[in-house]
Amino acid sequence: MDKPQDADAQRIAKVMARAGLCSRREAERWIAEGRVSIDGEVITSPAVTVTAENKVMVDGKLLPTADRARLWRYHKPAGLLTTSNDPQGRPTVFQDLPKDLPRLISVGRLDLNSEGLLLFTNDGELARKLEHPLTGLARKYRIRVHGVVDPAKLESIDRGVTVDGVEYGPIYAELERQQSSNAWITIILREGKNREVRRVMEHLGYRVNRLIRTGYGMIALGDLPRSAIEEVPIGVVKKLMGERHKGAKAKPKPVKPGYKRKAAANKSRGRTEAGADRRGKT
Repeated sequence: MDKPQDADAQRIAKVMARAGLCSRREAERWIAEGRVSIDGEVITSPAVTVTAENKVMVDGKLLPTADRARLWRYHKPAGLLTTSNDPQGRPTVFQDLPKDLPRLISVGRLDLNSEGLLLFTNDGELARKLEHPLTGLARKYRIRVHGVVDPAKLESIDRGVTVDGVEYGPIYAELERQQSSNAWITIILREGKNREVRRVMEHLGYRVNRLIRTGYGMIALGDLPRSAIEEVPIGVVKKLMGERHKGAKAKPKPVKPGYKRKAAANKSRGRTEAGADRRGKT
């Protein structure tokens, strides 16, 4: 098949993702499986480009026209899988969503027992951008762990850590409060690898018994009720799509190691010095 030379031509996988049919990675897999045709010819390579003039069919159905990129924030309860279909028949987040919403793609995942902020979009390219480590969006969590937490252990992951051969980038962790044999910790990270928080905490000797995602980039969970879903304002979506993050071409800027701890220490030291000055003047 000849590739269109039109300046507006885009790779077929990207076009499928923009239409909200699937993610770009899924589109590439569908293409390899022979599920996609262009102008009546089945393709098997995602390198093919198309324009608005081409007739794209997926599983025998015409590719839907891409809608404007939209984003939703959802409060995921524990006990739901972040998948559209589970072979074991377990409940999923998609079954929990209102039926009148368009076809949605989740932005990343929260595992079965995790809860809190989960984003959905109708645009596969937006999902890909928000998920990508090079975009460097901060994911914020509140976690409860079993055990008496040593703040020094939390500081040890400020510059990253390797667990079972997997390298994790800088993670900011701060003890909120200790409650008997349990403790609440605030976590901020920028990579979001599979089960990253749980694996790193277990590496430090703490078992996570509750995990709540409270923020993703500029979007916060806030007081959104469990199972509720709310569309993100278009202005925020445009900012997320159009803003070139500093990490777009370079290693994502991590949370500065210990910045809150150092700021608190400096503030405390300042109060002490100011008090000493006042005492010296009396």
